[in-house]
Amino acid sequence: MLDYIAAVIIGVVEGLTEFLPVSSTGHMILTQALLGIPEEDAMLKVFLVVIQLGAIMAIVVLYWKRLLRLFGLHKDPNRVGQRQLNLIHICIGILPAGVVGLLLNDFIDRYLFNPKTVLLSLVIGGIVLIIAEKSTTPITAKELDEISYRQAFYIGLYQILSVIWPGFSRSGATIAGGMLTGVSRAASADFTFIMAVPLMFAASGLSLLKSYEMFTTEVIGHFAVGFAVAFVVALLAVVTFIKLVQKMSLSIFAYYRFAVAALFALYFVF
Repeated sequence: MLDYIAAVIIGVVEGLTEFLPVSSTGHMILTQALLGIPEEDAMLKVFLVVIQLGAIMAIVVLYWKRLLRLFGLHKDPNRVGQRQLNLIHICIGILPAGVVGLLLNDFIDRYLFNPKTVLLSLVIGGIVLIIAEKSTTPITAKELDEISYRQAFYIGLYQILSVIWPGFSRSGATIAGGMLTGVSRAASADFTFIMAVPLMFAASGLSLLKSYEMFTTEVIGHFAVGFAVAFVVALLAVVTFIKLVQKMSLSIFAYYRFAVAALFALYFVF
């Protein structure tokens, strides 16, 4: 299935795209097609889970104080007596996508994980980003701690789009959903990243438990390389995105999605 060069390439793609609103799943499917790896390759699916864990570890490193604060293990003296983001927000945000994912997981894996579906979702997801960017919804939550339970729930509903439609982008759906419900672009991004930690750990852990027998000495090196590459690249990508998201429009990611969809459509046609 893999050599070390392919492991590095896929790790880089995962790290770059996991938390940007461009769809890591979509890019993984397209990259897999370009590398000539069969869609049904079971080992690749396990490898993708492993490198996804590498990417999510980057969020744990960057947001460790905020994650500890969710459990009351790290206090913010500047917000004593004020509303703060807590575990209830996170649970409300991940519940809709979690339920839908559990109910439809097999159907989605069997029928929707293919390049054609991804190309269409790249376009639709890009349109949603533009709509969110042009939205006139008043900002009622400029900072992460100002997000209400209602807004967390609505963001969770938008996240369902990424669960049922590979290529839509989880971060794209949730950031756009946040902006459409009155959360600032920066706060939406922060909430998206933090909410991803339990959701992705749970999904990845379940997948690994089902496939633990595939961790053999023949492939463990490839897994380790992919994990490390995805972690480092995701770390750099998220730090850069955090700096840029307050200044730049999400529309640039929408246009990127359109360009990728067009290029791969031409590739698959010719």
